[in-house]
Amino acid sequence: MKNHDIEVLIIEDDLRIAEIQKRFIEKIEGFQTVGIAASYEEAKTFIELLQPDLLLLDVYFPDMNGLDLLKETKQQEKQMDVIMITATKEIQKVQEAISIGVFDYMIKPVVFERFKQSLVRYQEYHRKLVEFQDENLHLTQQQVDKLLRKEVSGTGPANDKTYLPKGIDPLTLEKVLVFLGRVNTGLTAEMVAKEIGVSRTTARRYLEHLMSEEKIAANLAYGTVGRPERVYIVK
Repeated sequence: MKNHDIEVLIIEDDLRIAEIQKRFIEKIEGFQTVGIAASYEEAKTFIELLQPDLLLLDVYFPDMNGLDLLKETKQQEKQMDVIMITATKEIQKVQEAISIGVFDYMIKPVVFERFKQSLVRYQEYHRKLVEFQDENLHLTQQQVDKLLRKEVSGTGPANDKTYLPKGIDPLTLEKVLVFLGRVNTGLTAEMVAKEIGVSRTTARRYLEHLMSEEKIAANLAYGTVGRPERVYIVK
């Protein structure tokens, strides 16, 4: 099978959110948005005509439930993978999506680092799948484990750091979290940068990653010139 960009269909009835997802995808090498569907009929038509590799799917639409569409995609001749991106937090919906077989489940609003993390993991899964198909293998347990994302590289707890996005060092991340934990009043990216010894941009990247993991929260505060600035605090 020839290597090609992973084709993504966005199924989202809020076109502003769909456009944000499209722009996120454009920033990640190896992916291509092939369409945006805002309704059940559009989704069915695009899936049938385009046969994408990956669907980014919301749950609630005016004319459908995304979980019902998820079930339908699992019956397609070409197996398509699905990442749910939704504001739905009910445990029953999350469990149902997992049991049907979503690759990932992201809760809106999604920050870019969390979005990228999910797509990069999917890219690795897709690459292995294509590789195994090309070789027409009878899979070993180790290869099955890789496809199930139980193994990325190495074994044990240290494996967690393999899921960190590019540019996020686990030791620096821990320093940021510890510093935030010591200060109950909240900190700006500039304060964190001075304490850790990194640039403000780098500090903000670590803080946004921690927000995507829901380990910290952020509020807006207004400085002396009236410009709002994010203040981060451990949840």
